[in-house]
Amino acid sequence: MKFFVDSADLNAIAALNDIGLVDGVTTNPSIIAKSGRDFKDVIAEICKITEGHVSAEVVATDAEGMIAEGRHLRKIADNVCVKLPLTMEGLKACNTLSREGTPTNVTLCFSPNQALLAAKCGATYISPFIGRLDDITLDGLELIEDIRTIYDNYGFETEILAASIRNVNHVKDCALIGADVITAPPAVIENLSKHVLTDKGLEAFMKDWAATGQSIL
Repeated sequence: MKFFVDSADLNAIAALNDIGLVDGVTTNPSIIAKSGRDFKDVIAEICKITEGHVSAEVVATDAEGMIAEGRHLRKIADNVCVKLPLTMEGLKACNTLSREGTPTNVTLCFSPNQALLAAKCGATYISPFIGRLDDITLDGLELIEDIRTIYDNYGFETEILAASIRNVNHVKDCALIGADVITAPPAVIENLSKHVLTDKGLEAFMKDWAATGQSIL
């Protein structure tokens, strides 16, 4: 499974990348706005941190505008992945950009049928939103399962990029289902390493070692 960081925090992305936990990055207009910086500057800097795909989202709502913005975004860096909304206009733009060899991430997916359309249009990634479905008492993980089944049935190469990840259990369940990628905030990725028994065990080991008065170096 690939790990994408859902953030525009350069320091957090770099820290995780140094550990080897960054396969790519996802951003959206809301995330970039919180940074208070120029959109293209932020994307360019993120693209220097990781060699993986960095999703940069268009803001036009018509296909012609999305295509123009997508082509412009691709000039920022070779690893820019153009992020498009799952609308008919977005799918039209996805089809055109994908045929041109541009990596695409079709976002705001909330149904298996939407995911099917994105795959038909050549999307590199489909981004089903787990947490937002959970928020309205629907099962976001069931959506991941359904998309996995459909894609496997027909051999679609579009990768399932599980988004709106809220907690470590979402990550575990997506891995069990077979999502190709998860994108999560830095804090969620960091929390994957935590367990109370790990902490207790390490504390006990350190206490026993200190009692020996020895040093490894």
